[in-house]
Amino acid sequence: MTTRPAESGQPHLPPMRTIGELRAALTMGYGFPGDADDFEAELAREINHADPADLSGVVRLVEEFRGRVAARQDPDFDSAVAAAVAEIRTARGDDR
Repeated sequence: MTTRPAESGQPHLPPMRTIGELRAALTMGYGFPGDADDFEAELAREINHADPADLSGVVRLVEEFRGRVAARQDPDFDSAVAAAVAEIRTARGDDR
């Protein structure tokens, strides 16, 4: 699900100020396939193993998944990945 607003050319990003908003964005399909389930599993793992005085792992996880949503909503993302794959295949001599 890639949203491309006509007037701005900028990707439409859902609100992700809280963990709840990030969860909602992932559940609505703004990330990559499987991201919602992966986020929940990794969040539970981080919380269950975190020192209560150090939640840096949770912060890192939230930042990572916010970045995944932003990347997936970038209108140039798919073409950049396709170009990179083509470049790698050319370098390898693999024209599949």
